[in-house]
Amino acid sequence: MSHLIQIADSEVSFTCGSDQSILDAALKAGVQIPYSCKKGVCGNCAAHIEKGNFQRLLIWPEAQLTGQELLCQCRPQTDLVIKPPQWHQSTPAEAKKVQVKVYRNVAAAPDVNLLHLRLPAGQRIKFRAGQYLNIVLPDGQLRSYSMANPPHESDSIQLHVRHVEGGLFSQIARQLIPGDVLYVELAYGQVQLSQDDQSHLLCVCGGTGFAPVKSLLDDLAKQKSQRQITLLWGSKDTAGLYLLDHIAKWQKSLPHFKFQAVVETESDALSLGAFHGRVDGAILAMDSDSAVQEVYCCGSPNMVAAVKKVCLNALGLQSENFHADVFVTSQSAGATHLA
Repeated sequence: MSHLIQIADSEVSFTCGSDQSILDAALKAGVQIPYSCKKGVCGNCAAHIEKGNFQRLLIWPEAQLTGQELLCQCRPQTDLVIKPPQWHQSTPAEAKKVQVKVYRNVAAAPDVNLLHLRLPAGQRIKFRAGQYLNIVLPDGQLRSYSMANPPHESDSIQLHVRHVEGGLFSQIARQLIPGDVLYVELAYGQVQLSQDDQSHLLCVCGGTGFAPVKSLLDDLAKQKSQRQITLLWGSKDTAGLYLLDHIAKWQKSLPHFKFQAVVETESDALSLGAFHGRVDGAILAMDSDSAVQEVYCCGSPNMVAAVKKVCLNALGLQSENFHADVFVTSQSAGATHLA
């Protein structure tokens, strides 16, 4: 049975089946609502449901505090009126499945491979910084990875593949050689920053959460952005900070860019001159010369939750200005965003 979903204070509506998530129905209808994991972890698709009855597949801990529901976890039982903090309407676009070839595969860290893929000659892809793709495995299973290259590098794809114990694709990735063929579906994800916003942007990432941040900052460098940008990159040790030479390029091309490495191992932190501890602690220790007004956070669910708590409670950040891309393993709530 289908129900009508109305966007509050607008004339926009779409239909949604009682066995379908509101988020999936919205995206299919061309109503673009921010999302990342689709598994009830990241919180990006939270919205007020102002009228109607619905079924929750998962209880969101923040629902009682915010009065919002996760649209990826709600199915309608009647017609609904919803009020997402952010949304826009576009022409529905089907994800493309394309064949790509490996042209480089290098170990960037003991547990990370940089996988460079090339599209067929003359073919290009269209995506936004921060989006991800699905690797289609031989048995049809999907594994999701953020694209680390910026949108203007549209004839190739760069992925940062972390080795996960028992991970289906991470085991394959280590063995890939130039010329090997893969199939990918792209592009997915609606986590994006305001193009015209010139306020202080804080990027926080852990491990290979650096991948979408790299795409974002390469894109801002291409645009010759004048934004004040601070990057905090957390790792257990210095080996996990695998592209410091690329960060040096941003320090030259982005005039108001600051970088702080955050390392949990004390001896490694001292040797690198990094902040010793976790990224949420590093946020509290930041200079307060300019208030952070927008945050882009990428990493594990626990890390993202800790960063969000600090940003909202200690920095006074508005919740709609906190953007998250949550990376979880295939064993965690069935999610597969493994970048």
